Amino acid sequence: MTKIIIGFFYIFLKTTSAFSPFMLLVLRLWIAHVFWVSGILKIEDFDNTIALFRDEYQVPLLPPVFAAVMGTIFEISCPILLTLGLGTRIATLPLLAMTAVIQFTYDQNIQHAYWAMLLGTILCFGAGKLSADYLIKKRFGILLEKNL
Repeated sequence: MTKIIIGFFYIFLKTTSAFSPFMLLVLRLWIAHVFWVSGILKIEDFDNTIALFRDEYQVPLLPPVFAAVMGTIFEISCPILLTLGLGTRIATLPLLAMTAVIQFTYDQNIQHAYWAMLLGTILCFGAGKLSADYLIKKRFGILLEKNL
């Protein structure tokens, strides 16, 4: 009886593990969409974006125009990288930083914790097999690992 239970459990683990590339893709696409939409809104009325950074957001240590430009650049470029799965772990870092700044300086919202968890998952596990990162590692990974 124990062997049967272990056999079913093994099949269950193997089946659910097969879905992990799709799940990582869904996580990447979902969080990319969140930041992409925000970046597009910033571009559509950049004068208003600068005014918001000057008057409302007040990002610490950064001049409002610089913060607006950098925020917009990250909200456009990082979602593209996440969608492609290219430089994925690095692309999560500015978005995690932005999420923390938003949470602690402007708008305390539980949604930011969810964003941080999704980005943290991508940071820790990478983009998965459905990504440019995986294809690059598959093609060049052995060479890179030998040279490290």
